[in-house]
Amino acid sequence: MTDLLAIVGPEDADPELVEQIAGRRPDRVTVLVEDGDRDWALDDSPAGIARRDRLAKLLHAVERSTGGIVVGLAGDRQQLHGWRFDGVVSSELPLAA
Repeated sequence: MTDLLAIVGPEDADPELVEQIAGRRPDRVTVLVEDGDRDWALDDSPAGIARRDRLAKLLHAVERSTGGIVVGLAGDRQQLHGWRFDGVVSSELPLAA
């Protein structure tokens, strides 16, 4: 079994993130959404609904492109304390040196 952590970044980078994930051929994927809003799942504003729609499309694309399953969705790295992953992919831009 291959467990992968996928860190979600800007929305326009979602296709690249899905491509990175598919290239790793994981069996299971955990998705980390670090955007600072801990209550995004309960936000019924248009922005909150749009965020959840985006995540639903992203999770579906991951499962469709990998044949694996999304086993979790986290909003903070603390929620993943003690978890182990075989790899990590991110759509975040690397910091300049």
